[in-house]
Formats: sequence, structure tokens, C-alpha cells
Amino acid sequence: MTNAVVHWEIGGPNLPELRDFYAKAFGWTIDDAREDYCLVRPVADGTGGGLMQTRERMLPYVTIYIDVLDLDAALKTITGLGGDLLTPPTRINDSLSFALFQDPAGNAIGLLQGEPMTAA
Repeated sequence: MTNAVVHWEIGGPNLPELRDFYAKAFGWTIDDAREDYCLVRPVADGTGGGLMQTRERMLPYVTIYIDVLDLDAALKTITGLGGDLLTPPTRINDSLSFALFQDPAGNAIGLLQGEPMTAA
């Protein structure tokens, strides 16, 4: 499913509070992935996502992630169109890498290459 939105992420300074809020507000099933990150299981035909504990001096945020076949090629196109690289291609695990860019309006958008993230 290339170039589709395959993941989203909401970050904030209090992960337990975020987890409790979204679980109660929408009935989401949220699994612990790491101490600073939780995976949100997809609901119906929706796309799953994640909740992240932000680090010191990091602002709360919402980001979508788009599936691409080649991070480097996608980033070359994006920067050629006026986007800016925020985070270079970075490995998450053996089968998944990500990068972040900023679009011309200042939005931070993620790219994923590899197997999509799923809740256990």
C-alpha cells in the first residue's frame, strides 16, 4: 500500500494521562510497546497509531506516517519540492525505518519504509 497513511502518532508530556484519555474517550485498545510508547490498535477500517511520551523541551504533536518504498528517493523528491529534512532515515527494527520531513506549511510528516507497525 505505497503512499498511503499507515500510522499516526500523538505525543505529549504525560503518556499515562494520554493513554487513559484516549482509551476512555474513544474506547481504543492500547498496548504497551515500550516505556515511552504505546501502540493503538486499529478500529474498524481505520489505521492504528501510537502514543508517545515527549522528551524534555519537546512540544506536544500529532504526526501522520506515509508508507514509501524508498525513504531516500522519497526525501529527494520532497526536498526538491521545497520540503525540509527533519530526521534522516532511521532504523526502528530489522524490518522498518522512518524519516521525518517538514512540508512548506511547517507540518512535520513521517515516512515509513518496511513492514507496518502493528499492535501485538
